[in-house]
Amino acid sequence: MATSGRASSKGPIAPSDTPEAHADAKVEKAPDDSSKLKTFLGILRRFIGVSDLAAIRFSLPAQLIEPIPNLEYWNYLDRPETFISIGDSEDPVGRMLGTLRFWFTKDLKYVKGKPVKPYNSVIGEFFRAQDTSLPLKHPNSAPPSSAASINSKNSEITATSGEKVRVSFLTEQTSHHPPVSAFYIDCPQKGITAKGYDHLCAKFTGTSIRVTAGAHNLGIFITLDNRDGEQYQLTHPAAHLGGLLRGTLSISVADSCFVVCPKTRLKVILEYLEEGWLGRTQNKVIGLIFYYDPANDTKTKIKEVAESDIVARIEGNWQDKIYYSLGSTPFAKAAEKIELIDLNPLFPVEKSVPPENMQLPNESRRFWKGVTEAIIGRKFGLATTLKQELEEAQRKKEKEREASGTEWQPRFFTGAVTPVGKPDLTPDGLKALDGLHKGVFELEDPKEYAAF
Repeated sequence: MATSGRASSKGPIAPSDTPEAHADAKVEKAPDDSSKLKTFLGILRRFIGVSDLAAIRFSLPAQLIEPIPNLEYWNYLDRPETFISIGDSEDPVGRMLGTLRFWFTKDLKYVKGKPVKPYNSVIGEFFRAQDTSLPLKHPNSAPPSSAASINSKNSEITATSGEKVRVSFLTEQTSHHPPVSAFYIDCPQKGITAKGYDHLCAKFTGTSIRVTAGAHNLGIFITLDNRDGEQYQLTHPAAHLGGLLRGTLSISVADSCFVVCPKTRLKVILEYLEEGWLGRTQNKVIGLIFYYDPANDTKTKIKEVAESDIVARIEGNWQDKIYYSLGSTPFAKAAEKIELIDLNPLFPVEKSVPPENMQLPNESRRFWKGVTEAIIGRKFGLATTLKQELEEAQRKKEKEREASGTEWQPRFFTGAVTPVGKPDLTPDGLKALDGLHKGVFELEDPKEYAAF
């Protein structure tokens, strides 16, 4: 039965999540960041040598957790206007530059804020949101391969018209072992979609945590329907979460990643450089846009690319400003260095989610509401109890499915980890996205809840 204007009465029932429990719970002093990290480091030391921390999914006390669901936190729409503008340029190189502009803004939360630990997602949990933005402007004075610009004075978008564009986002935790979520981003007005699986592997080295893409994470797949179905695959580099011993968390990247578009035969190699002595190359990234052979894609390093294939060079600081130059001339000698994006004035954009009375019980914000309220109210003991009760309910349901030989099936995506790398939407998934586009948020209750 479809929900009406009110949320379903059924929900994740945590025994301690009652008004009385919240009223009687002790208010505690919030630990500072340094003491949080010392406690976190003490927990991590138990896992030295473990090949994948993410697969263990160990539970942390509430005072070490940021009060935000993982599915909400882990998204790629920190600046939606860069996503909706990827296909605007009439030039293939311009569209690749637009893809790179999206790439350098998709994780703006890590540039502007400290790394945090959100809640672990439970199987069947989902999150949906939408944003309405103005597309980026193509300045008349820019070279034909320039994608667009963001007004750096106030971080507002410079638009060619007053028409705003809506982009919708849907993600669901499709697997618990290993922890995998599927996502789909859709913008019908601009004919652009993105999809993929988020699956991470993490290893504690003793001084830092190394995070890499898991086996089911083949990157972000962006399709431009209005450009004859051009598809771009963006792969993720490895990253290190450091500063555990200093008491100040920071993210560093020293790896390579790639963007490929078989239809235009254009490829990007980005190399994130290791920090030099005294940090001289801190956060530096260099790269190339070049022509490649999709049937014989063997080039993985900048030095392997022939100059005759190079169409543009990329250089800058991935936490500051990124520039490009057209042609194969070495970047330092290029006659013109054009700003691709300036991250300094930009901050992550808040997402619009359905009202709470329109959310289902397994929708992220509603599912974790009691824990979130307890953490914000500094009732950390209560928050830890509530979190553990929710996690235990998930384990109980999982054991019941194992005993009956039942395999959990996601609701919004056709498979937990298939099709490989590129999830497909079910009819319910298509309906949920269509509702977001139209501002119609009612969804039917699922046949079964996976975690309670």
